[in-house]
Parts: sequence; C-alpha cells; structure tokens
Amino acid sequence: MLVNDFGGRVPEDIDELQKLPGVGRKTANVILSVIYNQPAMAVDTHVFRVAARIGLTTNAKTPRETERQLLEYFPPALLPIAHHWLILHGRYICLARSPKCGKCGLRDICNYYQELQHKTV
Repeated sequence: MLVNDFGGRVPEDIDELQKLPGVGRKTANVILSVIYNQPAMAVDTHVFRVAARIGLTTNAKTPRETERQLLEYFPPALLPIAHHWLILHGRYICLARSPKCGKCGLRDICNYYQELQHKTV
C-alpha cells in the first residue's frame, strides 16, 4: 500500500496514515511526532494514566479526549517529545500500582500527590 498508494513514502498526514493496515491514531501520532517532528500527541496507557493523575487532563474518558486536552496544554514545539516524557514518567516514577511520589519532581503540581497529602493530614 505504501508503494501503490503513497509512492513509497510514509504519509505525513494523520488521516492518510490511518488508511494503512494496522495503523491507528496512536501509531499515526507516533509517526508524525517522531519521524516528521510534527506537533502530535500519541496517547498510550502510560500517557492516559499519568496525564490524568498529575492533573494535565480533566475527566478525559478516552485516549482521544486525553489527546485533545494535552494538545491544548503543551506548546506545539514541545509536543513531538512531550509524549516521551509522559511515557517515561509513567514507566519509572508514576507507576500504576505504586507510584514513587518520594522521587517525583512533579509533587508540587501533582493532583494525585496533593490528594494523598490531604488524606494523611
């Protein structure tokens, strides 16, 4: 399909990318941000969870809602790398079952941490 429909070139448009078999919105956004340095936000489970936990998103029920909110929050120039920050933060610090709040540099602005502090007071 890349050869026949796109002249052997990976598309630079999210809608065109999603026409490729196996390419959904998340993968299309990864391609746009990583390969083409476009302001796109790939939302995987880490990004979805971390963004909500920190407070970067509000009541986002789907990855698409999370993406929309994060696109508004981050400056376009930072978007190509922002999803990497959130992914890595979710993998190594803001773990799903046992977040390492004591090692987190975002404690002062994190909704989850603030809620924890109010429960222990």
